[in-house]
Amino acid sequence: MSATIAILDDDPAIRSILTDALTDAGMQVTAHARADAFEAQVRRAMPDLCLVDLGLPDRDGLAVVSRLALEGGAAIIIISGRGQVQDRITGLELGADDYVVKPFEPAEIVARVRARLRKAAPPSQSRATFGEWSVDFDRYVLSGPPGDVSFSQAEGEVLRLFLDRPRRLISRADMQEALGGAASEAFDRAIDVRISRLRAKLGEDPKNPALIKTIYGAGYLFLGDVHWQG
Repeated sequence: MSATIAILDDDPAIRSILTDALTDAGMQVTAHARADAFEAQVRRAMPDLCLVDLGLPDRDGLAVVSRLALEGGAAIIIISGRGQVQDRITGLELGADDYVVKPFEPAEIVARVRARLRKAAPPSQSRATFGEWSVDFDRYVLSGPPGDVSFSQAEGEVLRLFLDRPRRLISRADMQEALGGAASEAFDRAIDVRISRLRAKLGEDPKNPALIKTIYGAGYLFLGDVHWQG
């Protein structure tokens, strides 16, 4: 089954370029100029990946990205004319998986979309338990003492990395290689934010976390005993 892609960009020329390039690559594409129509479609059927512009006529694009990340289930790539480092950091902190600055080559977008879809492909093991917690990567849900807590795909990538390597040091370089990020301030900040959000959802004491330990100057350790359930 071909991947489904939803585009949100108010420029008709860019919508046409992206739609043609992704359709030629074998994907099913829908495109919208306004956030309200885009969000209505996403509520009806969550796509595999969303391409979101930040400069929209009816909504702040960052607000759209934040909501998508909180709902989980779709990878998010921002495509924007805003090229400042702080803009990229903000987008990644809010939950985007990638950030592309306009102008762009359509072939590059197709390559980035394919790379994100490969990372988002359902793994052979989708459920695990650790301590009082269980996680379902198909539903993007953590279940524990407070009840069910949803997480974004970007947060899920970091959590899976920890669960795949319990009680092993994971360096920043390891994270960069596993998550496909560029060695940059924006990537480092995005990782920090994702780990902070995971700690909050797990009820961790930020000053003395029990599960996700920071080893200063070296990386991170996940101290839970992990049991995969298929």
